[in-house]
Amino acid sequence: MSKSIGLAQIIRHDDGSASGVWGVHALRSAFQPIFAFQSGRLLVTAFEGLIRPFRGAEAVPPGLFFAAVEGIERLHVETLTRTLHLLNAAVFLPKDASIFINFDPSVFLDRSISEHALRDMRQVLNETGIDPRRIVCEVTEKKPASEEALFEFVRALKGNGLRIAVDDFGSDESDIKRIRDIKPDIVKFDAHWISRLMESGAGFALLKEMVANFEDKGIRTVFEGLEESWQLQLAERSGASMVQGFVLALPEIVPANFSKFEPVAPEAAGDHRAELVPAGVAGAVAVRAPRSSRSFGKRTLHE
Repeated sequence: MSKSIGLAQIIRHDDGSASGVWGVHALRSAFQPIFAFQSGRLLVTAFEGLIRPFRGAEAVPPGLFFAAVEGIERLHVETLTRTLHLLNAAVFLPKDASIFINFDPSVFLDRSISEHALRDMRQVLNETGIDPRRIVCEVTEKKPASEEALFEFVRALKGNGLRIAVDDFGSDESDIKRIRDIKPDIVKFDAHWISRLMESGAGFALLKEMVANFEDKGIRTVFEGLEESWQLQLAERSGASMVQGFVLALPEIVPANFSKFEPVAPEAAGDHRAELVPAGVAGAVAVRAPRSSRSFGKRTLHE
């Protein structure tokens, strides 16, 4: 079997982590926890893979890095970053946690590209032993080169046992149509949009109605980009399945310990009022994810 595009540009390190090489940049994986509401508590149920580029010792904003990648190189970089996240997830993440990884629809121009992407992913999943059912493929809101190519690719992903999430869902009719066409397992709500809706009673009522509509259809919902405790409280009241954001935990660059979090008393409501318990840790106490000094920058489309 030929070596995948992603595996060809990977460096393995003694600490178990892997990094990627693209030109003068070193690429590292960061993971941000995603929490699920469960019986009045929050449980770490998943992690989103986010790329962190470096030029020497200097961190490069992900948006600037991806903006400089053009043409066919973009497909290669997308493959490299997904491969990197899967290799690091296999070593550092809890074995029962889901793994969210991003796909840029604009690079899937035809069926042959989709088939190569799936071949590479299957090869990495086989190497790492990761169950495909743990993978959630995030489709961003960027316009695809071909809607039909995107839908065919999504069908192929589902056929390989992978789950689908539509990212950055907002109020546009195009977003609603894409939900109908793709039939995802998960919808991630746009952070700026939900923040605006939460600021008024009418907006919050609409938000609750949309969440209920998705949940009734078996589509789980994620509120991402939450930065304030009041947003977290309203997210729980809205009925959303899961939440993600700086109010809970920053992304952590590997190598890092993602199985345990800093203990915090439940009454410490300066950040939030919910108890956080890491999944898969027996007898876990109420916890809060540590805010690492190694993490930087807010989430962007290209992370």
